[in-house]
Amino acid sequence: MSKLLPVEDAQARLFALRAPLAPENIAFSESLGRFLSQDVVAMRDQPAAPLSAMDGYAIRFADIPGPWAIAGEVAAGAAPGVALGTAQAIRIFTGAMLPDGADTVILQEDVTADGNILTLTGEAPNVPGAHIRTRASDFATGATLVPAGTRLNPGAIAAAIMGGAAQLSVGRRPRIAILTTGDELVQPGRALATGQIPDSNGTMLAAMLAPEPAVTSIPLHIRDDREILAKVLKDLARRHDVIVTVGGASVGDHDHVRGALDDAGGALDFWKIAMRPGKPLIAGTIDDALLLGLPGNPSSAFVTATLFLIPIVRHLAGARDPLPAIRQAPLAAPLGAGGKRRDYLRARLDGGTLAPFDGQDSGRASPLAAANALVLREIGAPPRAAGDMADYIDIA
Repeated sequence: MSKLLPVEDAQARLFALRAPLAPENIAFSESLGRFLSQDVVAMRDQPAAPLSAMDGYAIRFADIPGPWAIAGEVAAGAAPGVALGTAQAIRIFTGAMLPDGADTVILQEDVTADGNILTLTGEAPNVPGAHIRTRASDFATGATLVPAGTRLNPGAIAAAIMGGAAQLSVGRRPRIAILTTGDELVQPGRALATGQIPDSNGTMLAAMLAPEPAVTSIPLHIRDDREILAKVLKDLARRHDVIVTVGGASVGDHDHVRGALDDAGGALDFWKIAMRPGKPLIAGTIDDALLLGLPGNPSSAFVTATLFLIPIVRHLAGARDPLPAIRQAPLAAPLGAGGKRRDYLRARLDGGTLAPFDGQDSGRASPLAAANALVLREIGAPPRAAGDMADYIDIA
């Protein structure tokens, strides 16, 4: 267990600890941000019949350049009352069904109606089928509209409804407990004694989880007491899918998460990752619950939550791609060589270029307020010049 685990290996092992949660059927009004557990398959053609794409007149292309006798009108949502005959035109509106016999729509601004006679006064369509939405031109019955694992956005929800779905099958929302540890921590807003600091991490992690499809409990805080921590972990494991501890994951005399995991009857899967910040990260299980022990420094907690906590929540909720996307942009300034661990540098993406902050100490909270990106610097990477491309994760 002494060897540092590569980040990708640790993420894969974390996902392997528990399969995605069972699906549930929900209403469309509750589906935003959830992950589909099965494909949305079209149960109908769209459009179900040829429709007009514009306001104008339905005609036969062979009858151009007219004139035409106006034989009726059809609006969206109504079935055409008559079929189109030779040298006839039917007034038609956007979204209306094309009458039998018509194969073209001529725009209303290109013709003039005088009584029931229609005359070409502008540009005529140059091909049959102009301004017509053919049947199933959007999608056909049996087409996959939204694949399983997709995070539902408004467009995906609309496509599912248009396809004929009555509800959606999505992954259940994982139940998350956040537990901060440390005698030095004081709840936000309370007076501080000498040596104490505000407990920011619990609130920060709850804010990071707020946009995710999770049920997150109000963050708890306990002192550095291994016996109490073990009892709390055992109790939380009965009611949650993931327990997130913050602090106490290192090797100091007051770091009790690993020992408390053992005392609670849990099993350690991995500890210590080849990354900076965030090396002393713990992952294991207690009964059916996952334990994720994050380091206590603000930047370390934020980075490990970005790379492990948010992805495991998305994995359990049924995401197809739970990991954060890796993007690229040029560096705004030179960047030194990499060390023995992969660096995740707090940075600012501005004007299309990446500028890592000078102060990267994991105990500093101020860079997190200004950062909107994490720049990846690989183990042993050579120095890079301004303008060189760099990988980054968007944290805006």
